[in-house]
Amino acid sequence: MTFKNSAVEDLVEKKRNPKVAIVGAGMSGILAAIKMQEAGISDITIFEKGEDIGGTWRDNRYPGLSCDVPAHLYTYSFAPNPEYSHRYARGAEIHAYFKRVAKEYGVYEKVRFNSKLDKSEYKDGQWSLWLASGEKEVYDIVICASGVLHHPQYPEIEGLDEFGGAKFHTARWDESVELKGKKIAVIGNGSTCVQMFPSLQKKASKIGLFQRTPQWILPVFDKAYSAKEKARLRKYPWIGKVLRWYYWLLLNMTFAKPVTGNKFLQRIISWACKSHLEAKVKDPTLREALRPTYQALCKRLIVANGFYEAIQEPNAELVTSGISRIEKNGIRTADGAFFEADVLILATGFKPHHFMRPMEMVGLNGVTIDEAWDKGAQAHRSIGIPGFPNFFMLVGPNSPIGNFSLITIAEHQMGYIMRLIDLWRSNEADSIVPKKNASEKFNSEVKNAMGKTVWVSGCQSWYIDKFGNPAMWPWSYERFRDEMKEPDLTEFDIRTS
Repeated sequence: MTFKNSAVEDLVEKKRNPKVAIVGAGMSGILAAIKMQEAGISDITIFEKGEDIGGTWRDNRYPGLSCDVPAHLYTYSFAPNPEYSHRYARGAEIHAYFKRVAKEYGVYEKVRFNSKLDKSEYKDGQWSLWLASGEKEVYDIVICASGVLHHPQYPEIEGLDEFGGAKFHTARWDESVELKGKKIAVIGNGSTCVQMFPSLQKKASKIGLFQRTPQWILPVFDKAYSAKEKARLRKYPWIGKVLRWYYWLLLNMTFAKPVTGNKFLQRIISWACKSHLEAKVKDPTLREALRPTYQALCKRLIVANGFYEAIQEPNAELVTSGISRIEKNGIRTADGAFFEADVLILATGFKPHHFMRPMEMVGLNGVTIDEAWDKGAQAHRSIGIPGFPNFFMLVGPNSPIGNFSLITIAEHQMGYIMRLIDLWRSNEADSIVPKKNASEKFNSEVKNAMGKTVWVSGCQSWYIDKFGNPAMWPWSYERFRDEMKEPDLTEFDIRTS
C-alpha cells in the first residue's frame, strides 16, 4: 500500500524527513513503520534479528498456542481481520495476519532480516548503530520495538546439559522431534504449558509436569467462526467494530479494572477460577496440589481449556517435588524419585525486563543503558529515557502489558511518539529527551500507586523485576489512553542546534 494524498504531500515537503531506525519487526515495529509512512517519513530501516516478521508470534509455534485477548480486539484498529477462525485466535493465524498487514502496507521493503544490533551510541545529534556483522549505520531517531517476550529464560538446573534426549525451549520449538509415543517431561507450568499440555498429553506415552507454583486458570469461552459469520464480517465491517467495542468492554472488566484495585471484580474473577478448579479436578489431593495460595490475577491470569482434564489422564503426572538434577535419561527430584524422559521441554518463560538488551546503548556523557537502569528498567511514560535523546520505546517499562491488548497500547504510544517526532520534523527541535526530574516524578508516582494493585498482593511473577518492582501500569486503561493523547512538553528537554 502506498500513502499518497496531495494535501499531505504538500505538507510533508515543508518538513524534515528523518532517518529512522526501528529495532524489531514484531507487532509494534510493523505499527511504527506504518504510522511513519502515513506521516510521510520515508527513510526507515527496521532491524530484525530473525528471518521473518512477527516477533513472539514468529518465535512461538508450540501446539495449542493462542492469544488470551479476543481476536477482534487483537488487531490494529486500521486493519480489521474478518478471517480469524476462532474468538481467541490461534498463533499461526496471528502470525499470518501480521505478515499480511506488513505486505499490504509496504513494511517488508523496510526490513533488514538477520540483522542483530550489538551497540548504539548517541553522539553529535545522531545515533550510530553497529550490527553484529560489524557494519555501522547512522540515524536521526531510533524507535525500540523489541518487545518483552523475546529472550527465552533457561532454568539453572544441575545437569541440564547432560540430558541425552531431545531438549528445547517452547519459544525454540523443534518440529523435527517426534512426540508420539514418547515419555515427555515439561518444566514450568505457566500459560505456555497450560495451552500445550492437552495436545502433548494425547501424544505422549507418559508425560510429567514439573510444577514449582500452581496457577489460577479461567475457562475460555471460545467459539469457532463459521464461513457464514466470516462472510458477514467481510460484507459488513461495522459488525467487527461492534465486536471490538464489546471485547474492549469485556477485557476492561476482567483484566484492566480488577488488576488495578477493583476489589469487587477481583472477587468475581477469584470465584470463577476457584469454581473452575473445583468443578474440573475430582481427586482432592491433585486438586489441592493445583490450588494456588495467592490471589487470582497476582500472576498473569491463564485463560485456557483442557488442562485440568489432561492432567487427570492416566498417562499424566503432576510432580511438585523440587528438581534435584537432570540426568541423561530423565529428571531426579528432591525426594529421590526419578522420572524417565525421552524429550525435555522447557516452558520456563522469558526475560521480560531486558527490553533492547543485550544491545549495548550509550547516551549523553557516555552513560550506558545498564548504568541508567542500575536500579531497574524505567522509562518516562514508558516511551523515553533521560539521557538518551531521540530514542523512543514501544511497550517499554510500565506499559499496561498485564492490563489490556498490547496492540491497542502500542497504537496509543505510537501516536504520542509521533507528536514528539513532529517537533523534530518541523524544525522545532533537534534533540528531544525526557527531563530527569520529570521521569523521576513519574516513576515515583508509579511505584507509590503499585500498592493498590493486585500484583503486590503476595506472589512472584514475571511482571516483577529483581528489585521487586512490577514493571506494569498501576492505573486504569482510561488514564493511560488520556495521558497518551498529547505529550506535556514541559516534561521534555527540547533543544535546537
